[in-house]
Amino acid sequence: MAILERLTTNIVTWLNNETPPPQFPLSDFERIRYEIKPCDVLLVEGRSRVSNVIKNITNSPWSHTALYIGRLHDIEDPAIRATVAEYFEAEPDTQLVIESYLGQGTIIQPLSFYKKDHVRICRPKGLCYKDAQEVIRYAVSRVGTDYDIRQIFDLARLLFPWVILPRKWRSSLFTRNVGLPTRTVCSSMIAEAFAFIQFPILPLIKKISGSELQLFRRNPKLCTPSDFDYSPYFEIIKYPFIDFSEHSNYRLLPWKGNGVLVDQEVDMYLHSHEQDNLSSPDIINQANENLTPDSNLPPSANTGPNKAPKTLQ
Repeated sequence: MAILERLTTNIVTWLNNETPPPQFPLSDFERIRYEIKPCDVLLVEGRSRVSNVIKNITNSPWSHTALYIGRLHDIEDPAIRATVAEYFEAEPDTQLVIESYLGQGTIIQPLSFYKKDHVRICRPKGLCYKDAQEVIRYAVSRVGTDYDIRQIFDLARLLFPWVILPRKWRSSLFTRNVGLPTRTVCSSMIAEAFAFIQFPILPLIKKISGSELQLFRRNPKLCTPSDFDYSPYFEIIKYPFIDFSEHSNYRLLPWKGNGVLVDQEVDMYLHSHEQDNLSSPDIINQANENLTPDSNLPPSANTGPNKAPKTLQ
């Protein structure tokens, strides 16, 4: 048993190993920290090996979710506040999230844990204060629950286009248990919290008679981080690190400079001189030639609603 535990610990450590954060993340953490509200879902573009697995499985940049519960004084119920304080010692003004984390289970962390990551806020539309407190109550009740790595494996089997084992054979995703699950993953735990107040994420909608509709709640075990991004019931709130809306012109963004790309950045981004090539006179002239009406076509083809647009300047 001790050998198995050591092996599991080593595998989890290897999966949780992270690449260094970028020098500047895409999102402005200070703005996010200021604007985020209790019960917002935080999407995270993780940097670990297990994050890359989840990204590949879900075909999405988002690999992790956390539920923002605010500061201690944002929690209305004294008993819930006491439970949070018991699990995580923090200053009264510390902003907190609840999440399910590989190797640690469902835990409470400071929001600042993600200050170097690319994150996004998903805000449930129209959620009232009372129900937001109920979502937080449910999430806090799950603190201490183990992480279900088996669920990640079964989700991979379900979503991958090719599999060795049948997708549903002995899958934990479709097991119906009575009572609360003893293990969970980040998105499932948060999906269960919103299901607790009957708030939709990606429900199935069916017409049952005449104009009468019925919603069917999705299996929480099938919920992935990208579902909150895709859901029409959550507002997507972004705060880019450099926000051109605060400038008079997005063309004034600092594209020019002597910065150097390294390693994989060379394959994914363009150097300053390569960017200049995209707007060179030759490129503009070539684009204008493609937009110029063809003299070999009949006159009607070059007029009317489908006539060629003006040339680029």
